[in-house]
Amino acid sequence: MDLELCYLSAVDALERFKAKTLSPVELLEAVISRSEAVESKINAFCFTYYEEAMDLARKAEQAYVSGKARPLEGLPVAVKDEHMIAGKEMTNGSLHLKGFIPDYTDTMPERLINAGAIVHARTTTPELSMTYVTWSKMYGITRNPWNLDISVGGSSGGSGCSLASGTSTLATGSDIGGSIRIPSAMNGVVGFKPPKGRIPGGFPWNRDTYETSGPLARCIDDLVLMQNIVSGPHPHDMFSLPPLKLPAHFGSVKGMRIAMSEDFGCMRVESDIRQMLNDAADVLRSLGAEVMPVDLGWDRTYGTMAWAHLSYMACELFREMFPKMPPLEEFTPYIQKFFEDGSDVTLKDEIESWQHADEMYRKLQDAVFQSGFDALICPTLTTCNMPADFDHSQDILVVDGQEVDFLGFIMTPAFNMLGMMPVVNIPIGQAANNVPVGMQIVGPTIQDDVAFRIAKAYESGNPLPYSQKIFPLVD
Repeated sequence: MDLELCYLSAVDALERFKAKTLSPVELLEAVISRSEAVESKINAFCFTYYEEAMDLARKAEQAYVSGKARPLEGLPVAVKDEHMIAGKEMTNGSLHLKGFIPDYTDTMPERLINAGAIVHARTTTPELSMTYVTWSKMYGITRNPWNLDISVGGSSGGSGCSLASGTSTLATGSDIGGSIRIPSAMNGVVGFKPPKGRIPGGFPWNRDTYETSGPLARCIDDLVLMQNIVSGPHPHDMFSLPPLKLPAHFGSVKGMRIAMSEDFGCMRVESDIRQMLNDAADVLRSLGAEVMPVDLGWDRTYGTMAWAHLSYMACELFREMFPKMPPLEEFTPYIQKFFEDGSDVTLKDEIESWQHADEMYRKLQDAVFQSGFDALICPTLTTCNMPADFDHSQDILVVDGQEVDFLGFIMTPAFNMLGMMPVVNIPIGQAANNVPVGMQIVGPTIQDDVAFRIAKAYESGNPLPYSQKIFPLVD
């Protein structure tokens, strides 16, 4: 197995395919070998399609010979076990969806496949993608390749883990409360939560202002490559946004003004994460940006409001998924609690969450974008010490020496409440337990390019782990 091939960027792989110095078959063989070496420890994949994928890789090889290669021809892409692919089982980590085979393909995997990407595996999720770690009765525990005792995050945990482990080149995710950014942070990869509608969805989630699909990758150029393929309007989704093509090259951040919040003024955050955020600010300053702390004026009730919305939306939708609702005890404990708590949420609670989100947006605008700043940076998570088997329905989380509820682990739901804001997660260091630390870069409403511009500049000033050939040693 060639480990450097396993961690080759998508952009570099495509260049080598075109130059005939690398074959899609060789790349896929390396990725499969890596998976066979590490999967028993990390558990990132719930389904694999290696034989089918090898046939497609051989066809991709011929496409480069004939000059008919598509934009992503031959790249191995792992798809979250939540996105529908016609003819391929989708369980979303639930025993009660075992055997479900959709007859249609969601927009994101469809566009990847049409661009020549090869789906060689599906990645693990928590049950129904409704918690921030990745384990289920269906597939067991997915473990962080940087520290096997620690979570990969969730709910796109298998996708982040696969990229960090070198078992895929690109991966798909979805984000309704941080489910792209959390695993991106925990695994040291990059991920993008687009503005709602940038990547079209299907009923019913296309109607939820919190939810969006999005890409995960190991570097910003790959994230741009993938995002440009999957974004743009769809004739069947009335909520999809007009296209916004990200450029191949971004301008510098010289002269940009960037706001910074260590804790939103209301979150308990580990001291090493605060320090790494300030170090990241120094990197941006060294590149010519002005970075200043701001007071957002938020309070901790935003997490409760976000969870009320998710409960109000999702409980009934999930019940509709099952022809006959199974007994609660057959679900994981965290899903049992979700259904139990959600049954008490009313339309009044939902309206209060809308009002709270509007107030948060006003305060953010006043403190940041109406005060002359171009973007906001903040931590993605408050701690890197979330155990791999953490169960928020019964376990206690400690952050900086103090007990917090499970929403005290994350700083992501705020930007699902403010769903039209683009957010890039980028790694900014590693904690004492070796687990990566992430930073959110929040751009103005529907101005994706601003967040990417800052992310690319940061990457150029502080190269990310995988580009420096720093890999987790899980094998």
